[in-house]
Amino acid sequence: MSTALGLHRVREPRGVLPQAALRLDTDPFLAPDEVRVDVTCLNLDAASFRQLREAHGGDGDAVRAAVCALVRDRGKMHNPVTGSGGMLIGTVAEVGPESPLGLRPGDRVATLVSLTLTPLEITDGLRDWDGRSERVPARGHAILFGRSVAAVLPDDLPDELSLSVLDVCGAPALTRRLVASYARGGAAPSVLVLGASGKSGSLSLAAARRAGAGRVVGVVPDAAEEAALTAAGLADEVVRADARDAVALHALIEDRGGPADVTVVCTDVAGCEHAAVLATRDGGTVAFFSMATSFSTAALGAEGLGRDVTMLIGNGYQPGHSDLALGLVREEPGVRALFDRVPGTAGRTAEARTTANRTTADRALAGAGTVGAFAAVGNGAVR
Repeated sequence: MSTALGLHRVREPRGVLPQAALRLDTDPFLAPDEVRVDVTCLNLDAASFRQLREAHGGDGDAVRAAVCALVRDRGKMHNPVTGSGGMLIGTVAEVGPESPLGLRPGDRVATLVSLTLTPLEITDGLRDWDGRSERVPARGHAILFGRSVAAVLPDDLPDELSLSVLDVCGAPALTRRLVASYARGGAAPSVLVLGASGKSGSLSLAAARRAGAGRVVGVVPDAAEEAALTAAGLADEVVRADARDAVALHALIEDRGGPADVTVVCTDVAGCEHAAVLATRDGGTVAFFSMATSFSTAALGAEGLGRDVTMLIGNGYQPGHSDLALGLVREEPGVRALFDRVPGTAGRTAEARTTANRTTADRALAGAGTVGAFAAVGNGAVR
């Protein structure tokens, strides 16, 4: 089990799991159940990239240097401010004889566990990245453990699109589970999504509707996002509001049918915890999928507001999560339209590149992804 969980890769401090480690061992020599992947692209999570960009004043060279330093010093991509990292795509180079992952050399894969727990070595200095987008062309290698999760990239979608979808595929999976639990009891719950026009937000809207939600509302920050989400047709109503302004959002929600049964937080900014709690009815559920979420703010805020809500920390793993998310992108034109707004995601498919001879996949969330769990946030306001 210690090998399967990657404990042997922890260099400092000994005895903790890889996600909690300060440094990991990136030695390319494999344990029997490990897999080595030749990296082609990293995808930084939205909260981490935003923090890096703001910390360096939008200077792409400085952002690139910061990421290189993090990976070099820690043996993984682990932003110490946000506690998050992202994921990667690459080609399987070597598979240990006891690996349970079902991968073969030559498979093109996306890792479905966080870079915060994935041993990673970068060899090209990220020279092909301008430091101005979440997608990071890269060369190097990564190590997957026996309990890691990875998906073979589909041939019918562009790699960049698949990477963006798989990076957030836990959100629609948990949303579907929550809504379906209401539906099994004969209810058609109302669902509110904060950050609804983004990647995880759009997928969560589509998953909620398919699972039997009675009413689906999306919250977006500005007019451009409002227009995009309205055109996509994924929400019954689109609300333009600052999700950090709990009082203002609460007033808007009260004027539009009242608090939701289920609220899903998919923003990439801090400070949305109180708004999510106030926008959810007593007895309802809030699922936090933002890496900018503060445990203490959420728990103490709910207690102070006297709100009896169940709060879940969503993680990147649910059984069948990758197939669900990819299916939504294939089958829901509105979801695909919102993803295609992201630079680089509308490129050619793997099949097309093959035909062309290839000339042209806090802290609690990432950790839970590797052991297949989700966590509930304690709330003192159970009355």
